[in-house]
Amino acid sequence: MIIVAAFLLVVLSVPLCGGSFRSLATLRTRRAWSVVAAMGIQIAIINLFSSDVPASVAGALHLASYGLALVFLHANRRVAGMWLIVLGGGMNLAAIAANDGIMPASAGALEAAGRSHAEGEFQNSTTVDDAKLAFLGDTFAWPEPMPLANVFSLGDLLLILGAGVTMHTAAQSRLTREAHRRRDRIDDDELPTAHPLHRRPVPDHRRDTELPSEDSRV
Repeated sequence: MIIVAAFLLVVLSVPLCGGSFRSLATLRTRRAWSVVAAMGIQIAIINLFSSDVPASVAGALHLASYGLALVFLHANRRVAGMWLIVLGGGMNLAAIAANDGIMPASAGALEAAGRSHAEGEFQNSTTVDDAKLAFLGDTFAWPEPMPLANVFSLGDLLLILGAGVTMHTAAQSRLTREAHRRRDRIDDDELPTAHPLHRRPVPDHRRDTELPSEDSRV
């Protein structure tokens, strides 16, 4: 839930920075069905049927949900900020794939967030014995007694940052307008100025015109 809350804060920051939801609504994406399916799978195995689905099946579905999300990200890779989202999603996918469908979490982060392992239920993020790529796992905590206490990963941070870049760019907020102005100024300053000795001479077409002879003037 902490990731969802962070995403909502990014959305709320758009009008605060002078962005337009109307402009944001013009953003066109491809293969949106894949990210909707990914979210549906995660809600099902984590919130609805965590105790009914075998752990091995839930782990495979968890991994498949990230694959579906990457389909969406690849289809929209040219959208501003999407490369950050792809990088964050790829880091999370690598950690989950390396640990049989489970996102490895540090015991310290889980304890700080007040998370405990429930026997018989699928945990999408928990401690894993001899975890692989543990540094990509949920090593950070939004601790108790803060609301929505939970753990998160470096990949999650990149996902939120990328979503912010995408939305603020599409909404044309002050943040992206100022960044574009600075980039344009830098580009103008870096334009090469031709040295006088390097300038091409302007051709004189008069030299190519044959002067009339004395006989023709008579």
